Amino acid sequence: MSAPSSLALPHIAKLHAYTPGLQPNEPGWVKLNTNECPYPPSPRVAEAIRNEVGAAGESLRLYPNPKSTPLRRAVAELHGLREENVCVGNGSDDILNLLVRCYCTQTVPLGFTMPSYSLYPVLVEIQDGRSSVIEFDRSMKLPLGHIAGSAASAFFLTSPNAPTGAGFRQAEIEEALKIFKGILVVDEAYAPFAQEDAVPLLARYPNLVVVRTLSKAYALAGIRIGYALAHPEIIDVLDRVRDSYNTSRLSQTAALAAIGDQAYYADVIEKVKTTRDRCVKLWSGQGWFTYPSQANFIFTEPRNARDGSGPAVAKGTYDCLCAHKVLVRYFPSHALTAPFLRISVGTDDEMLVLNQTLEAWRKIA
Repeated sequence: MSAPSSLALPHIAKLHAYTPGLQPNEPGWVKLNTNECPYPPSPRVAEAIRNEVGAAGESLRLYPNPKSTPLRRAVAELHGLREENVCVGNGSDDILNLLVRCYCTQTVPLGFTMPSYSLYPVLVEIQDGRSSVIEFDRSMKLPLGHIAGSAASAFFLTSPNAPTGAGFRQAEIEEALKIFKGILVVDEAYAPFAQEDAVPLLARYPNLVVVRTLSKAYALAGIRIGYALAHPEIIDVLDRVRDSYNTSRLSQTAALAAIGDQAYYADVIEKVKTTRDRCVKLWSGQGWFTYPSQANFIFTEPRNARDGSGPAVAKGTYDCLCAHKVLVRYFPSHALTAPFLRISVGTDDEMLVLNQTLEAWRKIA
């Protein structure tokens, strides 16, 4: 009998899976590597889950609402849209996967910028599709001319960008919508922390898809809920390929409770932004090139005591932090990202530990 792995489709044998940030199993780590919210979700979330489960867990034997209909309605109301403008997924990754299923083949590429969310090329490879990649330079200026000339049917734009945190103005995104002939997917995982977003453009541009997640600002990374906002025809296409029960009862319940407590999350977002801006100012003041962030993370280029920087310095900083149980993210595979570290915004206490460790590193580096 042939080896089971040899029976897989040929393109799967060449596939490089997505590499998530490290998830430590023991206590004592300062975890600033996966852009999770440093604060807990609204208390209404846990209460809603307890009520849904009940004493005997009776509801868990039943399938969830197949279209997440109550949640679609709540999301639509939140954004001033209609239910038919919303598709809910198992995290925004699920929505991105649906879009790749619908709009990417070997002959019709999926477009995206680089650097950006490193899941995009993985989804294309799973689909056995083809990528059309447009490179950013260090200015992180939106390459509108290149986007206009892309042959892709759909183009993914992360705004604010990951991993740099650079935000794009609504006017820039509108310009891209005017000149790009396909579907522009604006991946807004970090939009609640940004100055502007693309949602108001949906009313005027049927080729726009906005993708959101509840993992970041809503502190529900463990619940896995994301959604797409788009013209009803695009939502219909996504629903044709969506798994019938792609979100669980408890995930739908938690998301509804979270969306219903906007006042709580407005305070959380403001705290994250305040801590973020203070750290950007601190590191920039030390001479570290640091992108002005519109996300819940910071992308900074560390410099050692000899004022040196570069990939080796960034890797040394990463290793030193890791040795002291402080986790950040290092992306060595791209020339633009290799000299930098991406640091999630934690609590003030966590950021204090981070900065104390960085100060100790500078004395010996």
